[in-house]
Order: sequence, then structure tokens, then C-alpha cells
Amino acid sequence: MYKVTNPATGTVEAVYPAATDAQIQEAAARAEAARGPLKALDPAGRSALLHRVADLHAERREELASIITREMGKPVVQARGEVDIVVSIYRYYADNGPGFLTEESIDAVAGGRTVVRKEPLGVLLGIMPWNFPYYQVARFAAPNLMLGNPVLLKHAPQCPESALAMEAIFRDAGAPEGAYVNLFASNEQVASLIADPRVQGVSLTGSERAGAAVAAAAGAELKKVVLELGGSDPFIVLDGGKLDEVVKLAVGSRTFNAGQACNAAKRFIVVDDAYDEFVSRFVASIAALEPGDPAEEGTVLGPLSSVAAADSLQVQVDRAVLQGAEVLLDGGRQDRPGAYFRPMVLAGVTESMDAYREELFGPVAMVFRVRDEDEAVRVANGTPFGLGASVHSVDEDRAARVADRIEAGMVHINEAGGSSAELPFGGVKRSGVGRELGRYGMDEFVNRKLVRVRQAPHA
Repeated sequence: MYKVTNPATGTVEAVYPAATDAQIQEAAARAEAARGPLKALDPAGRSALLHRVADLHAERREELASIITREMGKPVVQARGEVDIVVSIYRYYADNGPGFLTEESIDAVAGGRTVVRKEPLGVLLGIMPWNFPYYQVARFAAPNLMLGNPVLLKHAPQCPESALAMEAIFRDAGAPEGAYVNLFASNEQVASLIADPRVQGVSLTGSERAGAAVAAAAGAELKKVVLELGGSDPFIVLDGGKLDEVVKLAVGSRTFNAGQACNAAKRFIVVDDAYDEFVSRFVASIAALEPGDPAEEGTVLGPLSSVAAADSLQVQVDRAVLQGAEVLLDGGRQDRPGAYFRPMVLAGVTESMDAYREELFGPVAMVFRVRDEDEAVRVANGTPFGLGASVHSVDEDRAARVADRIEAGMVHINEAGGSSAELPFGGVKRSGVGRELGRYGMDEFVNRKLVRVRQAPHA
């Protein structure tokens, strides 16, 4: 059921009907019919469309921010920031997309003229999560609409109003009919769409379980997938230099969006001689954060996205403690309406515990004391995930050496992991396959068509 349940109050504020099977078929037909008109728009025309989409996001910033604050509890200041990065993504592809589509000449051995052209694959299905309702969609939709791929968008069931708001933006921006279609689809209907011959590829951001199911279904149909899944990113501290700055980065990375980000720092790995001071400051800083009403301007830490999410995180923490983890900062579920969860810090998590291999999706940090950089690398890589990582040291060469040994799709040195329109985003291992954003975001669902003209014979 698609509904808005305000996580600050636990109150159901709106309910939307799920799509019928007939509506799903009609949507797929509309998207298929949009292939011609969208491809017929030259790159300059698609660029103009994306600029208008960016303009409308900017114009509707307050309305859009308010929607996701109610839907998933994002503090309103952070919600506005999400809209801002979305604007930057659409503008990035509007400005750079035409250049990315330039055909490539190849100097063929046999002579003649040989080029590779980038052409759209066709209708794509996007399956998006609740934690960044606009941003996740933009990084899928912007590059693919620039390519000329129509988009069917299945959003998270708790984000129906942000889903409708985005569809309205594309309609109001003058997108060809069917180029962007919102679907309130069930899991069964998603499976039918993956099997539908009109759908040429699938992009999912979500859990490992969802990713495995979508990859299996798409694989059975020989269709391309991009999967951005979970993460348990390490934040490695190699020395005690600039500790005030490092602690500030650590706290922000673990608690932004109430800790509900796949690329947030979740495991803080600190060498022995800096451990005590770092942990002391880190715990004190996180302890000062009090969950509050996300609609209030001064709120930094809001509730989790749902009561179910908060309850699930509490189960993970309780299991870790039962298995021997030490609680350095106690918190957890609060006895109040809504999905509020006080931050926690755990230490002593070992390889024998479930939490060592799990993703804790919320404001719970794990700290690890290590002897040296070799042990730091071993702990950092000792997870099924490989999304992002960060390495912190006053010795940049040392940090770079450690970064080279980290198994991840993205590594940041002396900054917390983040996102920007021009930077490719994605992971390895169980964090997924493929890349979004940057130039690489337009290299996934594309037909690199070889066109070769034979060299004319000599007279």
C-alpha cells in the first residue's frame, strides 16, 4: 500500500491506490510510444528539457522539501539540501550530456571510416528507495533521459507524494508523453515489467535482498541491471592530527539523514595511539545530538524513516550487545510517538558477531581499535560490502597508500564520503554493480553502435 505515514508522529496522513494490472500495461505502452519522440529530440532539445526540470525543482524547493519531511522524516534543512543537489544533477547532464554523446572515431587497421555512436536502449525501469526520494531518482533519470531512454519509475511505498511531485515536474517541463511515468506498482507487477519485452533494463537502489531478486529476474530475461545496494563504509583514522576536524566529519557522516545513507561512515577504525582521544570526543559529540521534530528549522537529527525501521535497528543492536558488544553510548528507541532513535556507539564488535558483517542503517556507530595500518585495512575490508570508504591522516602519502588497499568503489582522503553530480557513484562486492553520476552515469544503459564505412577500392 502506498501511503504517507509521518515518522515524527506515526500518523497515517494519506493513502494512495496501487496500480491495477491494466494500468501497468498502459504505462508500459506509453513509455514504449515515447521512444520515438524522445529520440527525435536532438541533444540540445533534451538538454533544454533537463534545464527546465532543474528550474522547476528549484522553484518548488520548499514544497518538495516539506513533502519528504513528512514522508520519511528528513529534517527540513537537509530536505532543502537534497533538492539543491538534485538541481545540480539535472543541470550537470543538461550542460555536459551533449558532449558525452559525441561519437568516437576509431582508427581502424583496414582503413575507411569507423565510429562508435551512443544510442538509447529503450524503456528502463527504475526501482527507488525512500532515504533520498528525489536524489536517487535524479541520478537515474537525468542521464538516461539525456540518452533518450524513457523511464518507468517505481518509488518506495512510503514516498507516493514525492513520486507524484516528480512526475508532475516532468509533465510541466514539457517532456514527451510517456517519457517519465510514475508507477504505484506491487512487487509482482515489478516482476512482470522486468519480463516485459518493452523494458530493456532495470536500475535498483535498495537492499541486498531486493538487488538479488531483481538481478535474478533481469538475468533470466538477459537484461542489463545497475544495482546500488548497501554499505558499511569504514572511516579510518591513522593518527591524531587535526582531530577536531576529523571528529566533526565523523559525527556528520554517521548522523546525517539520521544515519540512513548507504555511503555513510558506519565503522570507525582508529589506530591505537589516537583511539582514546578520538573515541572520547566522538562519543561526547554524538551524545549532544537530541532527536527532534524534522519540521523544525533547528533540527539536525530527525526520526528514522518508519517505526518498522527503528524497531529493526533496535533488534540488530540488542543482538550485538547479547553477543558481547560494549555500549559506549547508550540510546536506541525512544518511548514517544513516532520513529525516534537516540544515537548509540558500540565497541568490541568482533568477527564472531552478526553486526560485524551487517549494515546498521541508522545513528549507530561501531568503533574499532587497531594496532597499525595493516590491521586497519584488514578490518576495513572484512565486510561483504564495498561501497565507499574514507582515510584520514595529516600524512597524505600515507593515507593514499592505505586508500589503494581498500576494496571499495569510492575512497575519500581527509573528507567524509559524499556525492556530487560529476563524481561516479557505485560499489563492489555486495554493494552492487554499475555506476551512476558523472560521465559513467551515461555509459550504462546505452547502445554503443559501431558504424563502419569500408575504404573505397583504388581505381
